[in-house]
Amino acid sequence: MENIVVRYAKNSDYDMVEVLMKQVQQMHVEWRPDIYKMGATVLSKGIYEKAVAEKNFLVAEVEEMVVGLLFFYVYHRENDSSVTRDVLFVDSMAVHEDYRGQGIGHALFDYVKVVAKEKQIAAIELSVNAKNVDAMAMYRKYGFGEKSITMEMVL
Repeated sequence: MENIVVRYAKNSDYDMVEVLMKQVQQMHVEWRPDIYKMGATVLSKGIYEKAVAEKNFLVAEVEEMVVGLLFFYVYHRENDSSVTRDVLFVDSMAVHEDYRGQGIGHALFDYVKVVAKEKQIAAIELSVNAKNVDAMAMYRKYGFGEKSITMEMVL
């Protein structure tokens, strides 16, 4: 898709962002109802507005409609047993269900890579639900590899 515009989010984007967050939350609820539930909101307006003010939230638009989002933060890793570095962590990434598979996710990652390079970030990291095979395939296709795997024993 050629008409994708990626930009920093604005406070006025909140309602559409929440629609996307609810679509992703619904998938999580279906995969793991023992962990996730639907609520009135997924992303509080306060957290969203803070991320917007800190320029930690991107949106992708098609024909002036928000169809994707990427929420990130940067953290500094420094300890005696690892190399000191800054990492950009993707907290949330979502594409509207009607626009998946059309390059929206790649456009968001292209943009966040530029942000990371400008900030001299060493790596981009994210976590993905093990049941989200479509997202994992997209991340791998884009160049992400597995760094660690979180395992669980349900009691």
